[in-house]
Amino acid sequence: MTTPRVVDAHHHVWDLSVRDQDWITGPELAPIRRDFLVEDLAEEAASAGVDATVLVQTVTVAEETPEFLSLARTSPLIAGVVGWTDLTAPGVADALAELREGAGGEHLVGIRHQVQGEADPGWLLRPDVRRGLEAVAAAGLVHDLIVLPGQLPAATEAAVTHPGLTFVLDHLGKPPVASGELEPWASDVRALAALPNTACKLSGLVTEARWANWRLSDLRPYVDTALDAFGADRVMFGSDWPVCVLAATYGEVLGAARELVAGLGESERAEVFGGTADRVYGLAGTGGGGG
Repeated sequence: MTTPRVVDAHHHVWDLSVRDQDWITGPELAPIRRDFLVEDLAEEAASAGVDATVLVQTVTVAEETPEFLSLARTSPLIAGVVGWTDLTAPGVADALAELREGAGGEHLVGIRHQVQGEADPGWLLRPDVRRGLEAVAAAGLVHDLIVLPGQLPAATEAAVTHPGLTFVLDHLGKPPVASGELEPWASDVRALAALPNTACKLSGLVTEARWANWRLSDLRPYVDTALDAFGADRVMFGSDWPVCVLAATYGEVLGAARELVAGLGESERAEVFGGTADRVYGLAGTGGGGG
C-alpha cells in the first residue's frame, strides 16, 4: 500500500542579505530575525517526513515572487508558490501573465495580499481589488486570505462575489487562541466555510496561543470548528515555518496537527496532510523542480 505523501501547505523563507523583513521588529520577534533558507527547511522537512511544500510570500514587494518561483524551479521540495502582485493595479492581469511566463512560472499556484495590515475592514470589497481578484481567477490561480477575525465577513462577501475563485483561509483567520474566545470567530468561519469555493489551513495557531506554554487543548476548539465547518477535504496542514519557531519546533507543529486530527478516518487524515493541498493548488503530485 502506498503511503500518502505529506504536504506542508504554508511556509516562508527569507535571506536578510537580499531583502529586509521590516515586520520582524522588537525583542519578541528577535529569534526569527535571521536568515531562514530552503536548505534549512529541507532538513526540517526530511526529519518530519514531509515530501513537498507550498512557499508563501512574506512582503508586498514585486521582486519577491519571481525569486520564489526561481527557487521552486530548482528545489526538489517546493511544489508551489503563493506569491504577491498588486491586486489594485490596472495591469494586474499582465503582471500575472508575466509571472506565469517567467522562470519557474509553472509553480505559481496562488496570490496573497497582507489584508491583515489594511486599515479598511472592507478592503477586499473595493472595486479595484475586485478587478484584481477577477484577474487571479481568470489566471486559474487561488487567492490566499491572510485576515484578522474582524475581516472575515468581508472575506465571505468576496467569496460570494467571486464564485469562480477559490479562497484559502490562512491560519484559520487568526482566531483568539490566547484568550480562548470562540465567538464571533466561529460563526464567521462557518459562514465562510458554507461557500463551496473556500478552504482553510491548519497553520499559524501556536503563535496565536501563549507562546511559552501553549497546550493542545488550547488549539483543539478552533481545529474542531474548522474541521466541522469545512470538512477534511477542504482543510490542509501548514507549518508556518519559520514563524512557528517562536512557539514550537517544526516537528512539534506537525506532531500537534497529527494529534489534533487523530480522530479522523485514515482517508480524511490523508486529505489534511496532502490531498487537499494537492487538489486546491493543483500540485499534481509533484515536488519541486529538482535541478
